[in-house]
Amino acid sequence: MAGILDSVNQRTQLVGQNRLELLLFKLKGRQRFGINVFKVREVLQCPPLTAMPKLNPFVRGVAHIRGQTISVIDLSLATGGGKIEDLKKCFIIIAEYNRSVQGFLVSSVERIININWDSILPPPKGSGRASYLTAVTEVDKELVEILDVEKILNEISPLKTDVSASVTEGLDLSNIKDKIIFIADDSSVARNQVTKALTTLGLNIVAAKNGMEALTMLRELAKETGDVTDKVGVLVSDIEMPEMDGYTLTAEIKNSPELKNLHVILHTSLSGVFNQAMVKKVGADDFIAKFHPDELANAVKKWLD
Repeated sequence: MAGILDSVNQRTQLVGQNRLELLLFKLKGRQRFGINVFKVREVLQCPPLTAMPKLNPFVRGVAHIRGQTISVIDLSLATGGGKIEDLKKCFIIIAEYNRSVQGFLVSSVERIININWDSILPPPKGSGRASYLTAVTEVDKELVEILDVEKILNEISPLKTDVSASVTEGLDLSNIKDKIIFIADDSSVARNQVTKALTTLGLNIVAAKNGMEALTMLRELAKETGDVTDKVGVLVSDIEMPEMDGYTLTAEIKNSPELKNLHVILHTSLSGVFNQAMVKKVGADDFIAKFHPDELANAVKKWLD
């Protein structure tokens, strides 16, 4: 266990083309779960938690870690399971999502695995926790569930999706009225957030659930004219997605004659440890951290002008 705890910080810098590292953990029972190491700051044995008034019932308390007060979310409770007991034997995963730092309470932490994104698949339909999953994979002939952390966080503290009037004021869409804004994101919550924000600009939205689906749809759209930008104004893509990640999607777009002129905005919750060199390497036009509706709208406006 000490080896895992000591190595997390060093390994958060991994950004490989269509690869990721997953930190495996358990909540209650034998089921394994995974979280991308790139979002993990550190893993600690659960420190004493302080109860606070009016906390969300999924938040077990707050912890004071390295001069910062962090809310600790019981991932089992948040996904419809039972409360994790005996906090002294549990761990918290400190992670950064959407410009904030959270602690996720888990029963145990196992190890880190290195895996291809094409081995990460959409969750099977009808699975018990399907509404809280973005993907699944297989490790040691057992299913590993990858949780939709953005959905969990949004249920605890919903993010605003309204775009300020100052952003929409004077917006001229006459030159792009027939074009669509394409979204690629595996989180249903993230897709809805982006759609709501950009719809307020009067833009037409089409969404895909992962990079592979997005690439297939974009190539279909490009068939008629030979240039996808005749139909699509901008692509807003997540980075972490099953089957094909946002880096690989961007590289495929920029290397395809019929797609290469499409402006790509990478829109990700990897805000604190983001690798700008990789954005440049794959040819993305812009990067913005999730989720701020005005920044997203302004970025889309910039590439539509």
